[in-house]
Amino acid sequence: MGDTTVTTLDGRKAAVPDPVAADPGRGLLPRRRVPRRPRFWFEILLIAVSYWTYSLVRNAVPEQRTEALRNADWIWQTEHALGIAVEESVNRAVNSVTWLIIGMNYYYATLHFVVTLGVLVWLYRRHPGRYAATRLVLFATTAVALVGYYLYPLAPPRLMNGGDFIDTVTVHQTWGSMASGDLKHMSNQYAAMPSMHIGWSTWCGLTIFALSTVPWVRVLGLLYPALTLVVIVATANHFWLDAVGGLLCLAFGFAVAGVWYGRHPYALPRDVPRRDTADSGGRPAPEPSIKP
Repeated sequence: MGDTTVTTLDGRKAAVPDPVAADPGRGLLPRRRVPRRPRFWFEILLIAVSYWTYSLVRNAVPEQRTEALRNADWIWQTEHALGIAVEESVNRAVNSVTWLIIGMNYYYATLHFVVTLGVLVWLYRRHPGRYAATRLVLFATTAVALVGYYLYPLAPPRLMNGGDFIDTVTVHQTWGSMASGDLKHMSNQYAAMPSMHIGWSTWCGLTIFALSTVPWVRVLGLLYPALTLVVIVATANHFWLDAVGGLLCLAFGFAVAGVWYGRHPYALPRDVPRRDTADSGGRPAPEPSIKP
């Protein structure tokens, strides 16, 4: 049942397994999803609505200042116990080089969005078969981060009580940060754990490294999250452990996409059939029987 019959040249009929019936995802577990070619305007709308929802939910989380400051003290003490509490030294050292810290301020405020959108566009154009699954990684990573913001409010180092950290945006009056000046009232100041600067930049870096064929571009992909880690610490916006939280969220995102599509997003086919060659289930339409 479910097999198709193909007539061979010698007149005999051979059964060809139905691709639907042969799908290993059918049975007790849900059938794994087949990638479809993304639609441009739908993707633009989806990304815009998703980011608007993310910002709305993130900023709707109550700013639990007392608990956030208490959690920041605990993180700082824990890092001291582990011997990795070097954020203050990095912050002060980089701040002493004016052009460098100003550049990092603008890096923090802009590349987080520019590079992420650029990678999404590149995936859409060059890897349509992997686009949806890789985008799902990003969305699932961001969704679980929202849970972290709600359950674990955390003040960034620059807002710690009695800390010697320098708020580099305030000191150098650079543009673009939602953390200082008049814009700080539009953003939740105590949503530092996990760091989505690390979650998103690592997603970008891994995607570029895995899918690019140009060696120097692959190297840049690996350098991007590493440099982002230095930036978030130097600008006193995050602790090291916030970055660990971002990586854990990203691991969750990859797990969700792997379960949904049945394989690693980067292992999916690069191209997918056009919609007019696929049936309503998203599978290529079966070819008719071959007759002599």
